[in-house]
Amino acid sequence: MDSPEDRPHVVILGGGFGGLAAARTLGGAPVRVTLVDRSNHHLFQPLLYQVATALLPAPDIAAPLRNLLSSYENVRVLLAEAQRIDVDKRLVVLDHGEALTYDFLIVATGLKHDYLGHPEWERHAPGLKTLYEALEIRSRVLLAFEAAERLTDPEEKRAFLTFIVVGGGATGVELAGQLSEISRNALRRDFRTIDPSSARIVLIEGADRIFRDYDPSLSARAQRDLESLGVEVHTSTFVTDIDDRGVTFGEGERIEAHTVLWAAGVRASSMAEQLGAELDKMGRVKVTAYCTVPGRDEVAVLGDLIHLTSKKNGQPLPAVAQVALQSGKLVARNILRRINGEAPRPFKYFDKGLMATIGRNRAIVESRGLKMTGLLAWLTWLFIHIAFLVGFRNRVAVLLQWIWAYVTNRRDSRVVFSHPKEQGPAALEPRVSRRPSATEQATSEIGVPNARPSGAWAWSRSDD
Repeated sequence: MDSPEDRPHVVILGGGFGGLAAARTLGGAPVRVTLVDRSNHHLFQPLLYQVATALLPAPDIAAPLRNLLSSYENVRVLLAEAQRIDVDKRLVVLDHGEALTYDFLIVATGLKHDYLGHPEWERHAPGLKTLYEALEIRSRVLLAFEAAERLTDPEEKRAFLTFIVVGGGATGVELAGQLSEISRNALRRDFRTIDPSSARIVLIEGADRIFRDYDPSLSARAQRDLESLGVEVHTSTFVTDIDDRGVTFGEGERIEAHTVLWAAGVRASSMAEQLGAELDKMGRVKVTAYCTVPGRDEVAVLGDLIHLTSKKNGQPLPAVAQVALQSGKLVARNILRRINGEAPRPFKYFDKGLMATIGRNRAIVESRGLKMTGLLAWLTWLFIHIAFLVGFRNRVAVLLQWIWAYVTNRRDSRVVFSHPKEQGPAALEPRVSRRPSATEQATSEIGVPNARPSGAWAWSRSDD
């Protein structure tokens, strides 16, 4: 294999935690690597909600994939979206018609929103998986306050000052906590005819408790923390309808609200369906112990897309970033082992625990029998997030933003990107969500939104 073209070709779909870990592990190895992503950047999805709530600017949690992989001459990055996989012909067809042949395929395209049989809800309740969606949510939230400032009708004013979050997992709880803090702290002096602190924040969860993946005592503490921030928490409650005026839930109870955010359901990306493997109810691939498709040793699946049972509790591995990182490295090393004629090694997940933040000085941590809450957990959460951010510039920028916000209670990332004629109440008219094409995304000032899943935090939440 003297010529690079003679080396085995590894195609990686997805540049999140898992795909990037695999690409870096294969960097400099005797293989050709092509990483395909519809985004031009790697997104640190665990902090995406802070972009949506104006605490951080979008570039601080993203880094260009080309820059991250520029030191590996054997790695090529393509801004494109995979449309079809032919596992028999070992072929991946991209959105521009280009076809990639592979010797090994790594699928790390993550999860997508699932509106539980009601796709029409998406236009009224955007989810949070991409930078594009984070900026959309930020605009809706900030423009809701602007609209309320202009209105005189008390009922309409109240509807614009009501924010509903559907889903009590990590993303939902963090969004609700930050919405409370932005209304009660960051905006409290900025308006003259409304009191932003009077905003009503409602969290609706179908299970009997929020943070159901955590110890019940931590879930209870998190709910108390949310309620101390003024958030209304409804558990064991199912949403029955969402429209442009609000949410219907439970036994016909109705809340009028112009801002509804979705953090309730996810399922595997459509790429999983094209691998010819058995899928679970979330559409994840039931992989072998080596994270490969049964009967297809050349096709591997990473992170959120894998259904693999934990030896610890007999449950499927969680959709967290540590699963993506660890499976990405293992799959890449197993490819090199196979090339060298060695036996691959099975995936052994090392569970580092879960953590999530509720608000200022409020967080919960559960790791290998250790449980923390309050200020200590919050400081631990800060340290881990800074440590796992990709790129020195991002770490410094985020740390400085956090210090500034903590000291001043201000949020300076509050610029709304919309035409002036679209601002105010008209800007909040329901819109059909549409993911920009790769070309449109490539020309945007923030780069291409990276469609990524949201899951529980495990030192860094899943983004493969």
